[in-house]
Amino acid sequence: MKYLLTSAGIKNASIHNALVEMLGKPTAECDALCIPTALYGHPMAGPRQAWRCISGQETGTPTVGLGWKSVGVLELTALPSLDEERWVPLVRETDVLLVEGGDAAYLCHWMRQSGLADLLPSLRETVWVGVSGGSMVMTPRIGEDFVTWHSPVGAGDKTLGVVPFSIFPHLENPDLPENTLATAEKWAADIAGPAYAIDDETAIKVVDGAVEVISEGQWKLLTP
Repeated sequence: MKYLLTSAGIKNASIHNALVEMLGKPTAECDALCIPTALYGHPMAGPRQAWRCISGQETGTPTVGLGWKSVGVLELTALPSLDEERWVPLVRETDVLLVEGGDAAYLCHWMRQSGLADLLPSLRETVWVGVSGGSMVMTPRIGEDFVTWHSPVGAGDKTLGVVPFSIFPHLENPDLPENTLATAEKWAADIAGPAYAIDDETAIKVVDGAVEVISEGQWKLLTP
């Protein structure tokens, strides 16, 4: 799978160009699935935010409204009640998964419960576009500061570990005054592994293990 891990979606031309390069064709020729699940687990999000995401009206974190050939909704909490043949072939045929932010621990839980996490290694050409929590879920740890939902299996701040670094999103966002570089550095000290602090104009591209930062803004690699 190919990963475009963003703080706030496809915010600028550089990130958009990276997305098209990863897809290998324009967005107008690609089928997309939106995954809004993480929004339901975060106290600052919920059903109204999910609707804005799904409908493409969420201009703050642009993903769905990019002119895709088709868009569907893959709600992970519904999948355990369905036979795999009802949804796995659809995922395999999809060019890109648009994974909205929210609580990454909640998203991680339902990725495992639904079986999507187990399916990912077989999706060699699919592009995963993460937004905030949808990016953080791919990392080894998110840090306790970012956990607003606690797993019944006691996973804590551990997530999927698909990529070998953690992510501190929304760096220096004026609507999140606590998201300063100093806060990110304190968070990274607890993570005790490589981590990127990225602002909303930045994304991290991961293809075949190669990591590349795509940015028209501010970012910093924080090492232990």
